Amino acid sequence: MRTGRPLLAAAALAVLTAGTAYVFGPDAGTAAPSAGGTVPEAPEAVAAASSCPVDARFPKRQLRGVWIATVNNIDWPTRTGLSPSAQQAEYVKLLDDAAERRLNAVFVQVRPASDAFYRSSLEPWSRFLTGTAGKDPGWDPLPFLIAEARKRGMEFHAWFNPYRAAYDTDRSKLPASHPARVRPDWVVKYGDRLYYNPGLPEVRDHVTKVITDVVRRYDVDGVHFDDYFYPYPGGGGTFRDGAAFARYGGGMKLADWRRANVNKLVAQVDRAVHTTKKHVKFGISPFGIWRNASNDPSGSATRGMSAYDAIYADSRHWIRSGTVDYVMPQLYWPRGFQIADYDVLAPWWAKEVRGTDVHLYIGQALYRVGATDTPAWRRPGELPSHLTRNRKYPEIRGDVYFSAKQVSSNPLRVMDRITADHYARPALRPLMKGLGGKAPDRPRDVRVEGAKLSWKSSPGAASYAVYRVTSGGTGACAVADARNLVAIVPAAGGARQTFAMRGTGTYLVSALDRLHHESPATRAALP
Repeated sequence: MRTGRPLLAAAALAVLTAGTAYVFGPDAGTAAPSAGGTVPEAPEAVAAASSCPVDARFPKRQLRGVWIATVNNIDWPTRTGLSPSAQQAEYVKLLDDAAERRLNAVFVQVRPASDAFYRSSLEPWSRFLTGTAGKDPGWDPLPFLIAEARKRGMEFHAWFNPYRAAYDTDRSKLPASHPARVRPDWVVKYGDRLYYNPGLPEVRDHVTKVITDVVRRYDVDGVHFDDYFYPYPGGGGTFRDGAAFARYGGGMKLADWRRANVNKLVAQVDRAVHTTKKHVKFGISPFGIWRNASNDPSGSATRGMSAYDAIYADSRHWIRSGTVDYVMPQLYWPRGFQIADYDVLAPWWAKEVRGTDVHLYIGQALYRVGATDTPAWRRPGELPSHLTRNRKYPEIRGDVYFSAKQVSSNPLRVMDRITADHYARPALRPLMKGLGGKAPDRPRDVRVEGAKLSWKSSPGAASYAVYRVTSGGTGACAVADARNLVAIVPAAGGARQTFAMRGTGTYLVSALDRLHHESPATRAALP
């Protein structure tokens, strides 16, 4: 548990015509000079006041993310063996489509199965890049993946699967340097796959070492685990970890020991991530049901698989012990679904994080929209209604969509609807306690220069928030929510920053650090 947690630069986009799509979306208009009312010669700082009324339709801070899955080439790259330039073009298209929807975070799978989408001395290159495990793709994708996300004002979370070792039980097909070949004693065969044994301290140390290596060498914003811990029950038979249990069980029941193993890894990774770089976030997207009320009176009124009992994932423990910065439960069921009702699960998770510093984001099943096996998913309004429902719970701080290819394909035009009804304005990302950072100095010398806004660069600013006020005052309440927020502009090099204005009004600019601590805003002076 980290101290202070309670139990319970890229090229500037603003000056480019193409850049307006990233900050405004598809309806970006033609730039026009400000014609706002009287502005003082030396504009004073404007900071939001806690007493300001806010509009729930325009949240100031909200995580809006998308998963980019690489396993089995689900999202990217679309097939193995593409040239680096083709892989880059596919990735840029996914980000452009996400930016058009005003999303502000990507969760990119960089380690699907003890392999790497980056240059590593610890694990081999992923076969999902070239078609052959261990084959060098001719470039290191990760710096490019991070840089392109930053150009679009998106936070980059590196997504790891901790325990999956291989998609083939024949270890001879793996590269000679693969940990599953070097240390066959670490591995358990289950079904048609190989898994690392969570009960072995050496396995936990290896996984932690892999993650620490990425955090140290690459400028990621977050480390992310999905819902795969012990394998999902199915046709795999018995998970054969009896020898490890006999050695390390210490008199515990098998199920309790398995949960403790996962909890140990989560705590170990949490410590390693924040010791290496304090500002890097660590979170998990667990299966959407912790326990059913039939298993535990404090569980949810659901009848689906219990992650606590079936895959030994105790997300309540992570929340209460403070070993994650966020949870992102995968609530992949529609409203009114009796076995697992979204309207039951969303408030259950909100209650679980209430009074803690752990953030709650909801994993949304965009991939299910249009599915013919469930009538609710054939309704274009189903997924948007989840976001409307979320407004009732202040603990729900955003949503993440699975997955990127559906953001692009826009099934039933649902992303059009979500963008119009819920993402009409950009949003700053929610602030987390205990990660450091501070607001930069507010921008100075903010002025109108023709059709552009210009201001002096603020030391330590990673980006800038631009507001345009067309009616009402420009005092504290003008920046209290996002109704006047028109852009979040990544910082460019140089002594001054510029932004291509959109329409008339009075403009204000604030500075943001990488964690989105915000300075007071400065009103633009007319020429």
